[in-house]
Amino acid sequence: MSGLVSDIAFTASVKAAQERKGSRAAYAGMEARGGWTDVITDDLAAFIGAQDSFYMGTAAKDGQPYIQHRGGPAGFLKVIDDKNLAFADFQGNQQYISTGNLAENDKAYLFLMEYPNRYRIKIWGTARIIDDDPDLLASLTGDGYRAKPEQAVVFNVKAWDRNCPQHIMPRYTEAQVAERVAGLEAQVASLTKALEEAAN
Repeated sequence: MSGLVSDIAFTASVKAAQERKGSRAAYAGMEARGGWTDVITDDLAAFIGAQDSFYMGTAAKDGQPYIQHRGGPAGFLKVIDDKNLAFADFQGNQQYISTGNLAENDKAYLFLMEYPNRYRIKIWGTARIIDDDPDLLASLTGDGYRAKPEQAVVFNVKAWDRNCPQHIMPRYTEAQVAERVAGLEAQVASLTKALEEAAN
């Protein structure tokens, strides 16, 4: 192992595949220029603070993977410091697959997608469940959100990277659509009024 941050994803097997497919030289160049980082930058923190959902990947001890959606008010995934994130895990269907996986394999992965701007962030790390710290849970719970927080998840960042926008189809939230429609309705109302006044 070379000790590069990106080695968390670019294993020997992955690098061999890149070599066979012709992309290894480009990624080696990226690594030589500094590559990925394991520090939460101001830009990343701002991006995280605007998100209202993400996907978390975990795996059982035997490697069986699992992906779970997590959602809440914008900013519910919180930056604790330049290496750690945390969120309140709201009560759901009580299958506890992620909880069970993390109890025997702490490796985890976050995937954040911002569809309007076709922007995605991948974060590798480890995670742990904390269910005996009411002060921490209270600090992670937004005012006015009706879901019941059950436990906290603290995520230690080992590496992160941003992906290109290729193949991401733009999608918009109900609030984003309403904001755009409101502007169009105001414009239509103004034009209608102007036409009515011109006709009189």
